[in-house]
Amino acid sequence: MKTQNFENHKQFYTPHHFVFYPVILVMMTAAFYYALKQEELRALWIFLGILTGVVGWLSFMVRQHYAMTVQDRVILMEMRYRYFSLTKERFEPLESRLSKGQLFALRFASDEELPGLVDRALNENLKGTEIKKAIVNWRADWMRV
Repeated sequence: MKTQNFENHKQFYTPHHFVFYPVILVMMTAAFYYALKQEELRALWIFLGILTGVVGWLSFMVRQHYAMTVQDRVILMEMRYRYFSLTKERFEPLESRLSKGQLFALRFASDEELPGLVDRALNENLKGTEIKKAIVNWRADWMRV
């Protein structure tokens, strides 16, 4: 497995990103094309194009919402465990002072860097991207949604 870092940490889900969504896009494009070419069926083609777009958008939103809600909870539990095991202090008092973006960026920090980056994030109000860029020893997360 190759090393994960800031540049390559994003992931794609092939069935959705490279099959389902392109098919939706082709169907919408075809519907609007035929809406322009077939005047007598224009309303039907426009309706089918809009319906296809709505189905595509809703499938994206529901898939993302469910998966990311669970992932967010797992990451928070992982951060609590890691911080406690490294510092012997509870993470809960700190997490309320960190944004979701900061919390989720901190998960990529190695165990050696995590306590210091938590302090920096709190004291310097680092954004998630700034935290990720500050990580020297990236801790890969290949199981993200």
